[in-house]
Amino acid sequence: MPEPDPAPHTPGTGVWPQGEPELPMWELVQTYYLVARGFYEVFGAVGLTPVQFGVLASLADGEDLSQADLARAIMVRPQSLGEVATGLIERGLVERDGPGGRGRRARLRITGAGRELLDRARPGVEAFNAPHSTGLSPAESTELVRMLRTVRAALSTGNPPTRP
Repeated sequence: MPEPDPAPHTPGTGVWPQGEPELPMWELVQTYYLVARGFYEVFGAVGLTPVQFGVLASLADGEDLSQADLARAIMVRPQSLGEVATGLIERGLVERDGPGGRGRRARLRITGAGRELLDRARPGVEAFNAPHSTGLSPAESTELVRMLRTVRAALSTGNPPTRP
């Protein structure tokens, strides 16, 4: 009968013979699952999804944007934004300035109802992001935001990751 496998993180076994290294991007993935679950609860309380919130928040600054511009702003594929935009238009949260459609550049803008819903979501978003909710001090929270923006900027260049 074979011996049972040792614990997966024991040095000398598993994927990393010297023990598990620091893997910041993997930590982000693992943290993402918890953050996403929390945001689905926060946004679900007001009838939104994270992508819908992203659209409304991006339009809230007053600038009308095309679906392609919005997709870039909230980092989703333009094709997936089509259904989201249609749903928000049907709910009266966003309006389109023209017929839209393939090859037609129509701009989207937030409506008064969209702003009201965004205002209802804002307290939950702020509370979920508050340092005391994340276990960070205010200074650590500020530093984490800075570091995450740096990582996002580096990864959004379109250059493939460096291979060893």
